[in-house]
Amino acid sequence: MKKKWFIGLIVISMVLVLAGCGNSGNNASGETSVLEGGAGEDATALSYWTFVELHGQHFEKMLTKWNEANPDRQIKLNVSVMPYDDMHNKLSIAVQTGVGAPDIADIELGKFPDFLSGTPQLEPLNDVIDPYRDTVVQSRIDLYSKDGNNYGIPTHVGASVAFYNTEILEAAGVNYEDIVTWEDFKKAGIQVYEKTGKYMGTADTSATWQSSMMLAQQGADFTDEAGNPIINSPELIKGLTILKDLQDNNVISTIAGGQPDTEEAYGEFNAGNYATAFMPLWEMSRYTNYMADLSGKIAIAPIPVIEKGMPSSVGGGGTGTVVTKTAKDVQLAKDYLAFAKLSLDANIEIWNTLGFDPVNMDVWNMKDVTHNPENQFVKYFVNNPFDVLNTIKDQIQLVKSTSASPTINNVLCTITLNEIFEDGKDITEALNDAQAQIEQELK
Repeated sequence: MKKKWFIGLIVISMVLVLAGCGNSGNNASGETSVLEGGAGEDATALSYWTFVELHGQHFEKMLTKWNEANPDRQIKLNVSVMPYDDMHNKLSIAVQTGVGAPDIADIELGKFPDFLSGTPQLEPLNDVIDPYRDTVVQSRIDLYSKDGNNYGIPTHVGASVAFYNTEILEAAGVNYEDIVTWEDFKKAGIQVYEKTGKYMGTADTSATWQSSMMLAQQGADFTDEAGNPIINSPELIKGLTILKDLQDNNVISTIAGGQPDTEEAYGEFNAGNYATAFMPLWEMSRYTNYMADLSGKIAIAPIPVIEKGMPSSVGGGGTGTVVTKTAKDVQLAKDYLAFAKLSLDANIEIWNTLGFDPVNMDVWNMKDVTHNPENQFVKYFVNNPFDVLNTIKDQIQLVKSTSASPTINNVLCTITLNEIFEDGKDITEALNDAQAQIEQELK
């Protein structure tokens, strides 16, 4: 009895804390700022929680544009930037209790399934997404959907591509444009290793980018239609077998940090020890920020496929922005959110400011925007990112994020992939063990 009373007291206390945060706009564990965007005294004040400071900066730019275009529906935005776990935990309690939730919030892809369980306490966004359906990448909307309702609006596509170091390839007599299949990649990689001593690519052990790509090419997933894990599937066995064969032939190798998107790996790429990274397109910003020495050397291309005709890309990573059920003015919040993330102006800003591949594909064909010679990404890369995006735009697949995804990722990235690529464990055995462990942890 005492235990139940104590737990109840904790929950009530947390609710009161959240209510206080909602009323005061202060956040002890983050930073809160009030964005006015030129709004008048009669503007509606809305609150926005995020864990990414740059997202707040983007909303600030779009707020000014919204207020100029909508003088009768102006908004002031109270933006709270919090640590990742802190924000998601507080948001979860707030929407469950109906107390202290913001009007608008970011939810990271891996956390999103938790907010869709049961009856989602989020507002469906179908009506504000509908005007853009013909121009957005539908698979990115599907990530944040349930039972036909769209609950989140994405920030980017995250289309996976190959980043090739042309300096290394040219030294080995390899043309990246000739690489279409994994067999082509293998032949090129053997040639690169023999002539330069460099590895063609990485064997990732701390991330599932490559596993996702292999599954997507075969129309498969980490989970079935019901969201149950299917880690020991024939498709994942086949995909990892291809990668292990590349490793056995010195085409790919494990890398410091376990995958390309780590500080340790940036140093390896900058030093020219690896010729290729397979990553979502947002990796461009890592190149410009952390691998300046490679400017003018990196070309972007479709990822090799198992067989010609298979899709070569899958969306990776993401954040869905939502409107909560308790929003002060639900329709105003929804309309502003769509304007700030789906409109043409918004997606131009997302490309120019954040360097993300915009979810609104109309931008992809705006040469004055995508091929602007002053854009830092246009300057850095050998070829234009949007030339590649437009060749793969109908091939970008979806790997679902479900309630099982965090457990799946944890087991694969801390145990299974290391067993396969570091310890040489049999792939089928390793995946069978992973399946059993994941099922046990999900009980």
